[in-house]
Amino acid sequence: MPSSSSKIALFIDGSNLHSTAKALGFDIDYKCLLREFESRGTLVCACYYTTIIETQEYSSMRPLLDWLDCNGFTVVTKATKEFVDASGRRKVKGNIVLELAVDAMELADRIDEMVLFSGHGDFRALVEAVQRHGVRVTVVSSLATQPSMIADELRRQADVFCDIRELQPRIGRYPSARPVSHIARDQAPRFMQRAIARSGDDDDERNMRN
Repeated sequence: MPSSSSKIALFIDGSNLHSTAKALGFDIDYKCLLREFESRGTLVCACYYTTIIETQEYSSMRPLLDWLDCNGFTVVTKATKEFVDASGRRKVKGNIVLELAVDAMELADRIDEMVLFSGHGDFRALVEAVQRHGVRVTVVSSLATQPSMIADELRRQADVFCDIRELQPRIGRYPSARPVSHIARDQAPRFMQRAIARSGDDDDERNMRN
């Protein structure tokens, strides 16, 4: 069992984690995620990995990545390339498996526990290699989605599998509809603006309770 003195490293497959949370109907509150694992031991690092299409001048991910970078996370991005396959379908080539694996192996002799947020089966070999260094590996993903977000071989290789639903009350938040309320409030007649404002305040209160 991990102790309060355990040295912990978080490795987050950003795209995979986002897809899993979205499939389960909630968003990740990264500030709460960091706080959750800081309470479990000494947090050596929290690394977030994602891909960005290199031809895009602006990525919708940029605000999140900038926030993570300024709030305790190490952000690693990799450029991907768009291409058209033989059937004329546009596809994106590239993933962050190699970058995450290299960083994890470099830290393996300095940590007691690795927490991997991903269900990608390609990480099974990494988990096995890290375990050979005496590191306890927890994999966070979900069996609750259809299809399951976690590869069976990865789940079986991990020392601990944690379904992200167990963490949801502590690291999740429901998507807020407040931006829509602002738009509706600006366009609605004045007597309706007050009702919309009250509705938005009630939503905020419920989100705080959740």
